Amino acid sequence: MSATLAERFDLGDHELVAFVGAGGKSTLLLRLGAELVHSGSRVILTTTTKLGLDQVTGTVCYSSDPAEVEACFASPGPVFVVSTEDGRKVTGPSPEEVDRLFAETTSDYILVEADGARGRSIKAPDVHEPVVPTTATLVVLVASLNAIGLPLAEAAHRPELVSALSGLDLTAPVGPEHVAALLAHPEGGLKGVPDQARVVVALTGGTPGGREEAAGLICRRLELVPLIGEIALIPPFE
Repeated sequence: MSATLAERFDLGDHELVAFVGAGGKSTLLLRLGAELVHSGSRVILTTTTKLGLDQVTGTVCYSSDPAEVEACFASPGPVFVVSTEDGRKVTGPSPEEVDRLFAETTSDYILVEADGARGRSIKAPDVHEPVVPTTATLVVLVASLNAIGLPLAEAAHRPELVSALSGLDLTAPVGPEHVAALLAHPEGGLKGVPDQARVVVALTGGTPGGREEAAGLICRRLELVPLIGEIALIPPFE
C-alpha cells in the first residue's frame, strides 16, 4: 500500500501547513485535506493569496472569526475559509488571521495555499511572495518534474527571477540541477520559511518509468541542504 500524503509529509497531531512553489499546490492541499477529514480530523482549508473558485470544497465560511469558523465544524468535511469571491477566484484571509485560527480554534490541521504560480511547473517568488503565516509548523515546497527539458520561459512562473537565481538562460532547457538550485536558494524555494517550520519538498509530475534519474539527482542535492527535511516524490493522482 502506498504511503498517504500525511505519512509522506510526516505530519504531527496539530499542524499549520503552508504550500508554496509551483506544480501542484492546490491538488496537494485538497488531497491532503480529504485524507485528514477521512481520518476524523478537523481541517481548515484556505489561501493567503487567490484560488480558483472551482477548487473550493467542503463547508465554505466567509469569515475568519474563530467563533464562526468553529461553528462550521458541525458540518461534514473540511471548512474552507475565504474572504471574498468574484465568480472566478476567491481571496483568503491574511496570514495574521490564519495564525489566529490556528491558535483559537479546535482545528487539528490548517492547510493554506500561500503562493501563486499560474499553473507553471516551477517558480521564483517576487518581493511580496510567498505569504506564509508566521506560526506555520510545516512548509511544503512544491515543484513539478514536468519542468525538466522545457525552455525556462515555458516552464516557469516569473522566469526572469528563476533565471537570476539559477543562472539558466530563458531559452535554455531546465535541468534537474537547476530545479535543485532553485528549491535550495534562500531567495527561491526557502524564502519566507518561518524559523520554527519544518520544510518538506514535494516533487510532482513523476510517472512510472520516467524521470527517476532527474528526481534522484534533485534529491541527492537537496539532501545536503540543512533546512530541508523530507523529500517526497508524489505519484500521479488518479
